[in-house]
Amino acid sequence: MIGLDCLFGKKLVPLAIFGLAFVLFPFCGPVTQISKQESLPLVPKSGQKIAVFAEGCFWCSEHIFESIPGVIDVVSGYAGGHTENPTYESVNTEMTGHAESVYIVYDPTKISYAELCRIFFLSHDPTTKDRQGPDIGSSYRSILFYADEEEFKIANTIKKEIQTQNIWNGTIVTEFQKLKHFYKAEGYHQDFIKNNPSQSYVLAVSIPRFKEFQNRYNEFKTRKTVP
Repeated sequence: MIGLDCLFGKKLVPLAIFGLAFVLFPFCGPVTQISKQESLPLVPKSGQKIAVFAEGCFWCSEHIFESIPGVIDVVSGYAGGHTENPTYESVNTEMTGHAESVYIVYDPTKISYAELCRIFFLSHDPTTKDRQGPDIGSSYRSILFYADEEEFKIANTIKKEIQTQNIWNGTIVTEFQKLKHFYKAEGYHQDFIKNNPSQSYVLAVSIPRFKEFQNRYNEFKTRKTVP
């Protein structure tokens, strides 16, 4: 979705116009110069595995998954679309099919793919189509990317588990896509919250979302251990 730049470097989109008055709403990410992005390898190194999820603003997702024991690295980027070498600017047009995503490298001896899927469904609202919080558009939609049939089955099992727990109001609308490409986002997007802890969007959206996830995840784990 194309918008306006504000003094804080946030992309703003007019929701309503009354004469000369604009109602503005913040979106994840500033507008920058155009540059092609590199495609990351989909085959993990020995002893490691890869998981890719799209769940709204990748600043938020990166911060969440980096906090999980067993996760080695998290990269913000773009996946799920039909164009090559997408940029933040092109993805923002909502014409590329790509969504803001995170590429997670993890140690399967310390955390399972099933648990990462569980965290995915608990760290964003998977019942909202083409939206996550204040961020609206197909580039913010919920997508679970899988590498093979085994991951697909595991992910579906976790989806059903979360759905039956009635954690979210409504039906889960997460897309399931086989992972074909992952394009690393521009450098300034990487470790954004760590590098910009006082940024307006981070304080208003990212940190509250992270804390909500922590509470929800802890409650879920407690619920599962109760006989």
